Amino acid sequence: MQSKNIYQLFNQQKKQIAVLIDPDKAQRNNIFSFISNIDEYVDYYFVGGSLLSEQNTEKTILEIKKHTAKPIVIFPGNGMQISTHADAILLLSLISGRNPELLIGHHVQYASILQQSNLEIIPTGYLLIDGGITTTVSYMSNTTPIPQHKPEIAALTALAGTQLGLSCMYLEAGSGALVPVSTDTIATVKSQINVPLIVGGGIRNKAQIQAAFDAGADIVVIGTAIEEGKNLFA
Repeated sequence: MQSKNIYQLFNQQKKQIAVLIDPDKAQRNNIFSFISNIDEYVDYYFVGGSLLSEQNTEKTILEIKKHTAKPIVIFPGNGMQISTHADAILLLSLISGRNPELLIGHHVQYASILQQSNLEIIPTGYLLIDGGITTTVSYMSNTTPIPQHKPEIAALTALAGTQLGLSCMYLEAGSGALVPVSTDTIATVKSQINVPLIVGGGIRNKAQIQAAFDAGADIVVIGTAIEEGKNLFA
């Protein structure tokens, strides 16, 4: 159903920006003004969150599609957040934790629904990195983030994920993190993998975006800073 090859776009030899929109926080009547201010700088819109409902996901995606031709990628907080109106879904496997439901359990439950959806499925290794506070995703997933001062653990975890066949890696400090993923962690992980590297959480200014890119991130995800009205693209 979808014509865009999102994973092929992920593999472009250029740095890219994704804006994460949480449907439970998004005000659908303001999405036009929101997108019009940033769309020329954005490569993807990620839609998802840790607590949201399927209904909010679908409505938000439909509203976003009215105002942009940029790819919309589902960043699911749970398996119910599936909408055929998106272009792709990051099929997250939380490989930094030991919660079996988030490694494979939820995937089994929703495999048939995904198979019938015609969404482009991007198997993604999801690694939680300590962002200085307990974030919603670490609390809801009941997992302990990888310490910032242990980049080798993150790197070996990501390497193992690629050996298992996961096609991209996502380093996540969590929404509202006090500090973003360190450049040391990004660089160490990037040195061990040959798949696209996505980095998000705690990124609030242009210097942090550039630092993540310089360290090896292929895609930087911005969420909270945009929600707070900060113009990182001026």
